[in-house]
Amino acid sequence: MAQTNISHLMVLSLFLCLSFSPVYSFHLNPNFYEQSCPKAEEIVRSVVVKAVQKETRMTASLRRLHFHDCFVQAGGPNWVVPLGRRDSKTASLSGSNRNTPQPNNTFQTIIIKFKVQDLNIADLVALSGSHTIGNARCTSFRQRLYNQSGNGQADYTLQQVYANQLRSRCPRSGGDNNLFSMDLVSPAKFDNYYYKNILAQREFLILIKFF
Repeated sequence: MAQTNISHLMVLSLFLCLSFSPVYSFHLNPNFYEQSCPKAEEIVRSVVVKAVQKETRMTASLRRLHFHDCFVQAGGPNWVVPLGRRDSKTASLSGSNRNTPQPNNTFQTIIIKFKVQDLNIADLVALSGSHTIGNARCTSFRQRLYNQSGNGQADYTLQQVYANQLRSRCPRSGGDNNLFSMDLVSPAKFDNYYYKNILAQREFLILIKFF
C-alpha cells in the first residue's frame, strides 16, 4: 500500500514537467487526456512503479523533483496540475537551488524559505518525514561529521556508533558522491522511522538538531 501511495505522488511529478507553464496555460487542462488517452495516468503510474522496483532510490529522486516544482512554483503543498504542455520537459534547476532548502542551510534560513511559500514549522516537520526513504551523498552531511560548529568537531547530537558508520562512508576529504541510506532500519519503506531515528540520534540531516 505504501508503495502504491508513493507511486501516485511520483506520477504527479512526471506530469508536472510536461504541464506547468503559465505562458502556455490557455492550452492546458487537468482533463486534457480524458478523450485522447484516458489511461494516460495509469500508463505513467505503471512505468514509475517498474522504475522504482528496478532502482529503489528512484522513489526519493522523483519525490525530490515533485517537491521542488510544487514548493517553488505552486506556493504550497497542493495544486491541480493542468495537463497538455508540449513546450518543455524540464523543471527549473536555478529556481529550485535558489528557493528550496539546502543540506547545509541553517534552521532559520529553512524557516524563512518555508515562510516565503506560506508554509509553517508544522509543514516543515511533516515534509521532512519524506526523508525516510532514499540515500544522501556524503557531501550533503560531511559538515556534521567533521566541522559542525566551525571548530573541527563532529555534531555532538549524533549517536557515536552511528557517527562512526557515517564516517566509514564519508571521509574528511574525497568520496563526495558516496551514498548513505537516510533510514538504516527500513530504507525502502515509507514509514515513520525518520522521526524515530531522530529521537535515537541516528539521522544526519541538519534539521534534526532543532526537533
